[in-house]
Amino acid sequence: MTITVLAFGITRDICGQRRFTLDLPEKTSSDALLAILQEKYPPLRQLSSLLVAVNESYAEPGHVLADGDEVALIPPVSGG
Repeated sequence: MTITVLAFGITRDICGQRRFTLDLPEKTSSDALLAILQEKYPPLRQLSSLLVAVNESYAEPGHVLADGDEVALIPPVSGG
């Protein structure tokens, strides 16, 4: 299956692009995707938290991805 990954903030800097596609095995979970991305882009491991949204909704750990999903990587944010 093919998904689209949108990288925001520091994740865009780490991945070197804002939008890219990944080919994954069927029934890959959001947790497995993060592990794959952390293997490919080791600095992602250093983030204090990293949220995943699938098709514009926050994904629970273990969410199973489907072909054509759009996954957003949402890094920690600070502000006031």
